[in-house]
Amino acid sequence: MEISLRAALIDWLAADPDLSAQLNAVVEEAPSRTSLPWLAIAASASTDWSCKTAPGREVRVALELHCRGDAPETAATLVAGIEARIDSLPREQPGFAVASIQFLRARAEQRGESRRAILLEYRFRLLAA
Repeated sequence: MEISLRAALIDWLAADPDLSAQLNAVVEEAPSRTSLPWLAIAASASTDWSCKTAPGREVRVALELHCRGDAPETAATLVAGIEARIDSLPREQPGFAVASIQFLRARAEQRGESRRAILLEYRFRLLAA
C-alpha cells in the first residue's frame, strides 16, 4: 500500500492546476536537472495498521519543496496550496482506502545561493479495499 499511496499522492499533486502552474516538477525523488521550484517525496515508511476485518498500513510520507528566496515567508502560499491539496486526496483509491490524513510536522531550511528547502511530513492510515 505504501508504493500505491506514493504514486497516488504524486499524481494527485501533479494534477492540481494551481500547483502545476507554480512547480516545475512533482516527482517521487529529487530531480537531477529541473530548475526550482520543485516538489518531491523525500522519504516514506510504513507500519502495520490492520484491523480484524482488513489489512492496513500507517504510512508516513515526507515531501520536500525546493525553491528560491531569502525571505522567511518565501513559498508560504505555495506550501498552503500543497497542504490543502494533500488534505483533499480522495479517500477511495485503487486497492486501498484512506482512513485518515494527518499533518505531523514541517521544517524550513535556508541553504546557500538563496535556496530554501521546506519539508512537510504527513501520516496516512490506509485499509486494503
